[in-house]
Amino acid sequence: MSATDDYVANSAQYPTAYTGGLPAPPARRGAIVTCMDARLNVNDLLGIGLGEAHVLRNAGGVISDDMLRSLAISQRALGTREIMVINHTQCGLLGFDDEGFRAEIQAETGEQVQWQPHTLGDLDTDLRRAIAFLRSSPALALTESVRGFVFDVADGTLREVHPEGG
Repeated sequence: MSATDDYVANSAQYPTAYTGGLPAPPARRGAIVTCMDARLNVNDLLGIGLGEAHVLRNAGGVISDDMLRSLAISQRALGTREIMVINHTQCGLLGFDDEGFRAEIQAETGEQVQWQPHTLGDLDTDLRRAIAFLRSSPALALTESVRGFVFDVADGTLREVHPEGG
């Protein structure tokens, strides 16, 4: 049985516990940007219940054009007012070789990808850069409450990274 078959079979039990009828805007008015890493269970880590926050994930928790698009919709159309950006230790994009990866895809497929993998270097520096970018983005409706954190996959702790380096 494939993983997808397993997931579909498991989903048969979900309707018994599902609470429908929730509004589309998240009740806590928060948006969380984080990595797709399977070791990071955002809902459990932050105590988020169904319908409380938008959780936006991609490789590295990078603020890409599509992530900015999703955040703008989250704020302007669905009323979120806070943004958390959570990076994590032992991320696969730490020290990733962007150009080598792009070249590998092109060698295998003959096509040049139009997107950047976005390697990560220093988690604190990368978070400060992401916070500054989000706070300066005219696409976002509210930029005062943008905060960054690092999740440690070894011990489960969450540490805040202050924009000014404190």
